[in-house]
Amino acid sequence: MTISKYLVLAGVTVFAAAGDSMLSHGMKQTGNISIHNLASVFFALSNPWVAVGIVLLLAFFAAYMNALSWADLTYVLPATSLGYVLLAFVAKFALHEQISLLRWLGIALISGGVGFVAGGPALTSHGHETGKAPFLANEARPIDSAQGKPYGPAQGKNESATCEHAGAES
Repeated sequence: MTISKYLVLAGVTVFAAAGDSMLSHGMKQTGNISIHNLASVFFALSNPWVAVGIVLLLAFFAAYMNALSWADLTYVLPATSLGYVLLAFVAKFALHEQISLLRWLGIALISGGVGFVAGGPALTSHGHETGKAPFLANEARPIDSAQGKPYGPAQGKNESATCEHAGAES
């Protein structure tokens, strides 16, 4: 893995933790909001901490999308879950939240799990060459209204049957 990919994963981790922390701090200043009272939502959005938190969370999503473009979800999510550890320290020392022993134990388990995932490959073999997710691998095919099934064979099989079905309809 290249240094830029490590930086993307670090960005996901830091942007998520910082954005959540800023959002939490701002919402504690703002107080309760209700979706039924849009004025309270706009008031919350005008809080600088909330606004910066949203911007950081947008940066998180951009970095997260980048990471998912070159690595499996089962690699990216655990690798970036170190953000939970970072977030716990920020919550404890910057936001002055009380963190129970049980939560610290959970954070330790997350950290241990990250070690297992980090030892594996970032991208596993999917068994198809199309570059698409498995649920997108089959191209859209016309539906045979009589049978309620797509014309022709599934992807990777003999394509001549598709031509025969298509020719029979015209």
